[in-house]
Amino acid sequence: NSRRMANTVPHLSLTIGELAVNEGAIEVLKVIRPHWHASDIRFKLFTDGITNKLVGCFNQPNQTDNASSNQSDSNGQSSGSNPLDTTTNKDVVLVRVYGNKTDLLIDRRKEVENILLLHKHGYAPALYATFDNGLAYAYEAGVTLTPHTCQEERVWPLVARRMAQIHKVPSNEPARQGPALPAKVHQFLQLVPERFSDPTINDRVWETFPCASELRTEFDALYARLLALNSPIVFCHNDLLLGNVIYNEAHAKVTFIDYEYAALNHQAFDIGNHFTEFAGVDEIDYERYPSREFQQRWLREYLMEYGATDDAPPPSVTDNEVERLYVQVNQYALASHFLWAVWALVQAEHSTIDFDYVRFGATRFLEYRRKKEEFLRLTLPE
Repeated sequence: NSRRMANTVPHLSLTIGELAVNEGAIEVLKVIRPHWHASDIRFKLFTDGITNKLVGCFNQPNQTDNASSNQSDSNGQSSGSNPLDTTTNKDVVLVRVYGNKTDLLIDRRKEVENILLLHKHGYAPALYATFDNGLAYAYEAGVTLTPHTCQEERVWPLVARRMAQIHKVPSNEPARQGPALPAKVHQFLQLVPERFSDPTINDRVWETFPCASELRTEFDALYARLLALNSPIVFCHNDLLLGNVIYNEAHAKVTFIDYEYAALNHQAFDIGNHFTEFAGVDEIDYERYPSREFQQRWLREYLMEYGATDDAPPPSVTDNEVERLYVQVNQYALASHFLWAVWALVQAEHSTIDFDYVRFGATRFLEYRRKKEEFLRLTLPE
């Protein structure tokens, strides 16, 4: 039933139903944890961001009460508290079941390659198995960032350095792939329905958004401006929302998770996208977008790591380089708002996850409009 991929990650021909996640997880565990007995396995249901369903599985032999707790946490890692007592459970397996129709949005084979590539460098969790509509991987101990912790002095430099390290990873993609940003926006725009099948959603969308062809014209004009900034093309995560950054206080380290969108892209997009996410997801507040002063400190830290090599001390970073990146990042932040606004329209049509995608998309699109002139007025230093 399981055929091994060349990279020794077993693949199971198995589709897990959205309503039978625990039962499906047991089938996966039979292959990757054969010594666990089904009656000893405990589950914890998480919500994984706003795209997938996620369950944590751990082995708890000889406990008579089946404490399969069902409270939800964000992203398999709670913000601020650790849901799984990993002192007793060193081995926790996360099983992620992809959301409905998300294969329209995401290249799943690419995702597996990304995880393997980054795990090899020590930047991603171990991948244990894949199945037809999901994967199983190692749990990273720690908590996801919050709009508060992402600006804390003990945390943000770790994020800046880790992003720079990932941007230095040699990608196994041919350079002719080109940057992910225009490809993704155009792909998502083609998936936006002319009429949404739910009439209420349809009315709400077109109250805020122009039609897809106007959106395309708008994006192409924006992207032409961004290309003139010459932001280098590097290997990017492309979705560094706070829920995808796990902070481990004990080891003073951060780990990025969820490599669904990782690909070659403009360096400034990855950073600008992360900054827009300081606003949060559930209660979006753009007053939390980082100040110029904070960004410049963050970008200096990033550039020191980005310029460092194994055998050389980090170079001194000039104010000019920091200012240049600052302009690029804030202008690419506009493209981030645009991308996720269009993404939300596709999700609004297809997703079965209980989340108000239209509200999310409208919020991003209105923020794009609100900041557009201010950010495009910034000019690169001489």
